[in-house]
Amino acid sequence: MDRELEARWAERRQGPQAEVLRWILRAFSERGGPIPVREVEAAFPAWPAPAVRDELAALDGKDLIVLAEHEIPLAYPFSATPTPFLVRLADGRERFACCATDALGIAAMLGARILIRSRCHHCGEPLKLAADATGPLDAGEVMVWVGKREEGERRACTSL
Repeated sequence: MDRELEARWAERRQGPQAEVLRWILRAFSERGGPIPVREVEAAFPAWPAPAVRDELAALDGKDLIVLAEHEIPLAYPFSATPTPFLVRLADGRERFACCATDALGIAAMLGARILIRSRCHHCGEPLKLAADATGPLDAGEVMVWVGKREEGERRACTSL
C-alpha cells in the first residue's frame, strides 16, 4: 500500500478530529442526519465552541464530512440527503449511503448485517443485497462499479 495513503488514514484515526468524527458517525448511525453543528459543540462541553468548529472545518477540508452553514449533511459513508443507496440497518432504521462502496462499508463499520437497496446503474432494475462485517452476502451477479475522480474534483459526493 502507498505509504502516504497509510499515513493519511492513520492521522484520521487519532486526535481531536477523530473524536469529533466518531461522534458524528455515531449520530448519523443512531438517528440519521443532518447533524446540527450546535449539537456537535454541545457534545464536547470541555472544548470552546470555536475549537469544535475548527475541528469540523478540518474534517471538511479532508473531505471526511461536508460542513454546511449550521449543519453536517454528509459524513462518509452517510448522507442525510436521499441517494440511490438505501441501507436498512438490523433494527429496521434506514440510512442513505453516499455510494455503493459506502453502503457496503456501513456493515463493516457497525459490525452488523444490513440490507442495501438500489437500482442497476445500467438498466434501472431494482437491486437488493445483504451484507455484514465480512462483506456482501449471496451477491449473485451484483457488481460495484468504481469510477475515477476527474482532475479538480474535490469531493466524491459531487455526483449526488
